[in-house]
Amino acid sequence: MVRLGRRMVAAAAAVAALAAGGCGGDGEPGASPGADAGYRVGLLLPESRTTRYDTFDRPYIEARIGEVCANCEVLYRNADSDAAQQATQAAELLAQDIRVLILDAVDATAAASVVTDAEARGVPVVAYDRLATGPVDYYVSFDNEKVGQVQAQSLLDALGGERTRPIVMINGAPADPNAAGFKRGAHSVLDGKVTIGREFDATDWSAEAARTGMAAAITALGAERIGGVYAANDGTAGGAIEALKAAGVTDLPPVTGQDAEIAAIQRILAGEQHSTIYKAIKPQATVAADMAVAAATGTAYAGQATTVTDNGTAKVTSVLLPPVSVTRANVKDTVVADGFYTAPQLCTGSYAAACHEAGIF
Repeated sequence: MVRLGRRMVAAAAAVAALAAGGCGGDGEPGASPGADAGYRVGLLLPESRTTRYDTFDRPYIEARIGEVCANCEVLYRNADSDAAQQATQAAELLAQDIRVLILDAVDATAAASVVTDAEARGVPVVAYDRLATGPVDYYVSFDNEKVGQVQAQSLLDALGGERTRPIVMINGAPADPNAAGFKRGAHSVLDGKVTIGREFDATDWSAEAARTGMAAAITALGAERIGGVYAANDGTAGGAIEALKAAGVTDLPPVTGQDAEIAAIQRILAGEQHSTIYKAIKPQATVAADMAVAAATGTAYAGQATTVTDNGTAKVTSVLLPPVSVTRANVKDTVVADGFYTAPQLCTGSYAAACHEAGIF
């Protein structure tokens, strides 16, 4: 449950404002109650290397906040992978009297100071996508170990009975707690099924770090001996594929990914990348916005089914959403059917023929 002591300031302000006349909309079934006459919501996202944050997460969160409180204002900052910069941005937003903070931490441990500072000011925190440490009120993300398991199973499925050659594992950023979950989940599926010839973490989810590490793995293992690549997200998948091509590999091994970036979907259609993980961002953003409204107005979140996640400081009321594996076989039925991308966005130039073959047109 959300700690009541922390919520008294926000709740009292909400009651006073609601008494004067509330605003808000009907929203979706099961959404949090409508907001009051308007307040500021802080939104901190971690980086811009991954295209999803500014292209999808931010607009979806802002739109949902606008649906449930037409007079609310979202104050947004992106930290560009700099934890110190994110702490400065948080201080800026707290100084502007935000009533609730949605935080996607660059570094989950370092973010504890941000969460603690917010708590001291009576500002509740919704951990978005990454579970920050400290006295967080709510958390919404995907089941990270399940993501790793789905990625790894997709790789095993692609390998079929050909599992004698070693694979390379490219894990995510060490500072991102989600990356540890992906890694645990992947190992739970891969260990004992394949030989992991090389494994490394990609700092800041950098495609360049993945490319450099993959080049070293190619040198150590031999380009033609690599059976597959577990890449924790699409950026690192792209870096790995570039390294393989640079080494003269034309028959690329299966490569996994995550985030369903448009470049990755196009690589999947073209046969360069085997799979990605589609995490339906709009439902996640909607939950985060509804949690923020609930926290800001002193009410309990009453949307999707919740569980409890321990972040080492607090037991946090959480919503964990299911991931979906996307391969060439189901691009049309997932990211296209959901409107995540349109056919014209995906099927540009040289990808048009692949789209026809995949039945997208």
